[in-house]
Amino acid sequence: MGNLLYIIAIILIIAWAVGLFAYSAGYLIHILLIIAVVAILLRIIQGKKLL
Repeated sequence: MGNLLYIIAIILIIAWAVGLFAYSAGYLIHILLIIAVVAILLRIIQGKKLL
């Protein structure tokens, strides 16, 4: 479950970066970034390795 959360966070960060530079999707892109950052922070707070 932990690895899945990390993978989803990475995918969301990549989607945010692509959307930021390639498309103008408004606030949706920033919401994706916030979700990804929260997922990574939860993983760090839980004390698990990132990779």
